[in-house]
Amino acid sequence: MTLAAVTERAGLHRTGVRRYYSSKEELLLELAERGWDQWRDALLADVGDRTGLDPAHTAAVISTTLASLPVFCDLLTHAPLHLEGDVDIERARRYKTNAFAAHDEIARALCRASRMTVEQIQGLLTSAVLLAAGLWQVSHPTPTLARLYEQEPRWGHAALDFRLQLDRLLTASAIGLTSTPPAAPPR
Repeated sequence: MTLAAVTERAGLHRTGVRRYYSSKEELLLELAERGWDQWRDALLADVGDRTGLDPAHTAAVISTTLASLPVFCDLLTHAPLHLEGDVDIERARRYKTNAFAAHDEIARALCRASRMTVEQIQGLLTSAVLLAAGLWQVSHPTPTLARLYEQEPRWGHAALDFRLQLDRLLTASAIGLTSTPPAAPPR
């Protein structure tokens, strides 16, 4: 992807976008940052004033709200792999500051709504971000891989149903986190 392609698709002139973003990485990191805010807002709206959510329902809130944000799920892979490292340090700092603020609000909302502990919620959120990042990529193969899966259907299982797998794996993670004793502190 190039910045020229993005600006053309958005109907803007490249120089206009360059006024605000020095590179496509900076633009994509901005979208990832906005994704954190969108996830927080969606999750807060979904949770509302509910309380006493069991692990499965807590996982469902997370997977439902994440699955509603496809661009964010896609960018969850790219932000740590290269976007954060391909911008200047102040831009990376702004991204991290805002992403962690949104994450912390998400965690607080889930702690209020769920019967899970803070540590369990933190583990579930870590699982959610990692699963969403990886599953999104696998569930949305490139055109080349999509053609290959048509030719080799036995390999097509790799093109998973994102929402179904995210729900299933987050539910299993939430239940597992609540049924195992806390790990002993490192020595």
